[in-house]
Amino acid sequence: MKTSEKIAIVGLGYVGCVSAACLAKIGHEVIGCDVSDYKVACVNNKEAPFFEPGLGEALDEVVSSGRLRATADLAEAVAASDIVMLCVGTPSAKNGNQSIEQIERVAREIGAAIADRERPLLVVTRSTVFPGTCEEVVAPALGRPDVAVVLSHPEFLREGTAIEDFMEPSLLVVGGAEPHRSRIAALYEGLPVRPQIVELRTAEMIKYACNAFHALKIAFANEIGAMSERQSIPAAEVMATLCEDEALNISKAYLKPGFAFGGSCLPKDLRALVYRGSRLDMDLPLLNSVLPSNESHLQRAVDKILDLGPVKLGFFGLTFKENTDDLRESPTIALLEQLIGKGREVRVFDPNLALEKIYGANQRFLMERIPHIGRLMQTDLAQMTEWADHLVLAQKPGKAYAEALKAGGKPSTNLVGGNPLG
Repeated sequence: MKTSEKIAIVGLGYVGCVSAACLAKIGHEVIGCDVSDYKVACVNNKEAPFFEPGLGEALDEVVSSGRLRATADLAEAVAASDIVMLCVGTPSAKNGNQSIEQIERVAREIGAAIADRERPLLVVTRSTVFPGTCEEVVAPALGRPDVAVVLSHPEFLREGTAIEDFMEPSLLVVGGAEPHRSRIAALYEGLPVRPQIVELRTAEMIKYACNAFHALKIAFANEIGAMSERQSIPAAEVMATLCEDEALNISKAYLKPGFAFGGSCLPKDLRALVYRGSRLDMDLPLLNSVLPSNESHLQRAVDKILDLGPVKLGFFGLTFKENTDDLRESPTIALLEQLIGKGREVRVFDPNLALEKIYGANQRFLMERIPHIGRLMQTDLAQMTEWADHLVLAQKPGKAYAEALKAGGKPSTNLVGGNPLG
């Protein structure tokens, strides 16, 4: 049976009021707190302080049952609780940075309220805050590391569907130290979701990643839609068909941090799309920015490797990705060009590439970029590993090659994301 917790919700805006009502609805004892007497009175009168479908009915149920009440006295709310959730606003400052004034003020007030407290308190940041805020702002403001443990628990509630989003969550993230983060995840036992238990800063970053991705998807659909309509193509049909592909398009595919993209399709087709957009006299800033973004990511890889100093570099992989011999627009070739230009010694091993067998566009692309590639290529991985001071993984090696690279014992720089050596 799920344990009922005593929870204080600080801030009774959209996130706080919905969280308070729903946490009480699933069996917890909740006290809401806000500086607004109007919001406090609304909750205590079983009325929603703003319009949100289903919120009024939820408040009526949980206030009537005694599982939820509200107060303007923060010290009272904290004293009555074992968990405090911060749900105050973090609006944009004039320079675009996030304002954490309310978070810091509330944390200081909680710190004052627990000055003489002996029993533990979990302080959970539900507001959207930039990575490091919990550690660098909230925890110091509380001033009681012996009593107060700070966690991050970002919300994923949409206005208009917030009650449904809470009761049927698409994502549940809790960041911080154990066993405290698991205790927060256990608040939601019985709801149809698998909690994602992560580190503190990871949880803070996930919220930003989610919101940025949502904005990116909307902007992408709008630009493709606008370009389609300019050519009398049904935009809704284009995007609906795109969404039918759940293996590559609407999926986990490509959503892994790693190396820059290349190959014969993506760069070429993006250039063509950007060119056609300009011919249609259209401003498509998102699509226009993809190739420059890719170039910037490639430059980050160059800088990362140059920072190693003048060491001998062994590269695993030359083609644009693993399991192909296609060299066209390989980011590794662009990377090697810059490193060689900076005087770095390099050798390259690619399990799927034989120079004597490449021809046509593949051969032309390679010879135009690195005409002396033959002197750099190695056919024996062990020989290259022995020669190199440092290995650069530009492709994900297969199991046998990963074991061989690992056995070589050389330090490595991984460009492809994840842990390719297992």
